[in-house]
Amino acid sequence: MKYYIIAGERSGDLHASNLIKQLRKQDPEAQIRGWGGDMMQQAGMDLVHHYQEMAFMGFAEVLKSLPKILGFLNECKADIKAYQPDVVILVDYAGFNMRIAKFARARGLKVYYYISPKIWAWNQGRVHKIKKVVDRMFVIMPFEEDFYARFDYKVDYVGNPVNDSVTDHVRTPDFRTRNRLYNNKPIIAILPGSRKQEIEGMLHVMLSVLPSFRDYQFVVAGVSNFSKAYYEQYNKDPNIKVIYDQTYDLLAHAQAALVTSGTATLETALFGVPQVVCYRTSAISYSIAKMVIKVPYISLVNLIADKPVVTELIQDDFTPKKIIAELKNVLFDKHFIRKQEEGYILVRQKIGNFRTAERAAQLMVKYLQAEQQPG
Repeated sequence: MKYYIIAGERSGDLHASNLIKQLRKQDPEAQIRGWGGDMMQQAGMDLVHHYQEMAFMGFAEVLKSLPKILGFLNECKADIKAYQPDVVILVDYAGFNMRIAKFARARGLKVYYYISPKIWAWNQGRVHKIKKVVDRMFVIMPFEEDFYARFDYKVDYVGNPVNDSVTDHVRTPDFRTRNRLYNNKPIIAILPGSRKQEIEGMLHVMLSVLPSFRDYQFVVAGVSNFSKAYYEQYNKDPNIKVIYDQTYDLLAHAQAALVTSGTATLETALFGVPQVVCYRTSAISYSIAKMVIKVPYISLVNLIADKPVVTELIQDDFTPKKIIAELKNVLFDKHFIRKQEEGYILVRQKIGNFRTAERAAQLMVKYLQAEQQPG
């Protein structure tokens, strides 16, 4: 069968690449084309455009980039029309992918969605559009099944791919030596995000608290799609180290972490690392978000637990003074640390143990084969 897959960011590239590997196992004759990143290409997908060309975040930023986004949409539609896949598989990235879903469905193509748009967070009425343009939804948050059921829409919960990745990780024993880290200083992991806007808005504030924690070394989780020179502008102290594409090893060796809100908050929790969640965006984007977002938390940890497990320092609360206070809590306050550990256990229980990509691929191929049967 022919598959067309679209992912618009780094985490989507990872999860879609694992899905592609499993689709090839379930369907050895699979032909796969789409938009994504290096990992999807390495897994065997014919890559049309890299997600880095489409990495827009924040309401205001998207508006400024609208002409470019519309150009990509038109190009993607034309490519799908020419390719004529058996199914279009969309991975998160709702602003772009929901428009593609409408286009594909109108042309009689099957539309599957892997990793639901976060419609439970804002504009929940979009579920009615999803019911019209998406044939099958495969969700990775345990609370999403109940959310969709309220709208009489059956979805498949397939587990969470982050849990699979963390479970499969093998700790590198010589991590400190390989990266020239101090052996006698515990590590505070700094996870500033993978987008340029996030890094530039977050990293200098995160690192500014170092003088209050001289007994620790701050290690920044860098991503290789930015140059070393880019990160070095933030590396002004011998107790700061930037390492690249080793986030899981960093978390496996960290005593605490400052984490930009996103998938990394869940990864940090599943590694059992005490954390403080941080986030700041433009004033315009934040004002719009406050008006439309309908959930009480921004971190996946708190959303899954349905209670405040980790502290969230958002916008005006994201200050050096508050970071210092909360970082001291996760390092030294035994009661605080124990409560967070209990919250992490709850999160693991709610996620469950699934092989997410394998389960999703099995269901997708099963549904496609059943739908192609005559009668």
